[in-house]
Amino acid sequence: MNSSFLFDFSIDRENKTIHIKREFDANLELVWQGWTTAELLDQWCAPNPYRTETQTLDLREGGFWHYAIVSPEGKKHWSRYDYKKIETEKSIRESRAFSDENGRVSPDFLRTECIIDFSETSGKTLVTITEKYGSTEMFDKMATSSHKKGFSSHLQNLDKLLLTLKNK
Repeated sequence: MNSSFLFDFSIDRENKTIHIKREFDANLELVWQGWTTAELLDQWCAPNPYRTETQTLDLREGGFWHYAIVSPEGKKHWSRYDYKKIETEKSIRESRAFSDENGRVSPDFLRTECIIDFSETSGKTLVTITEKYGSTEMFDKMATSSHKKGFSSHLQNLDKLLLTLKNK
């Protein structure tokens, strides 16, 4: 990974929102593919040493991604991202929640509304993520340096995957 690529993680406590900007050394088509294909998501979308295991991914408005983050000991933490609006290679609006292994959303946590925007300039893709937390408790857990470090870790996994995909 080229460390000169943009990574910005900013916190807006008043609005319980986290903004993340990350640049990738790959074109938009490849980044979109990595962000929306179950087999590829499973290869990068977890902070090290965890891994992702997709149960189902139905990429359409009204569809959802149901997956688990799996610890090195094999413990699974389930989540479900419901897709509200998708503009191919431009934007995804999703509602994130914790769930059980059957995809039933946990009533213990309010959902996180998320907007992911994609744009390409000169063969590099900028991904801008806005996470708006419904719960102060969850926001306080995520507005930390450990979330920033974990997020950075799994985005570095995407860097490696994109490099592999580019060289195929």
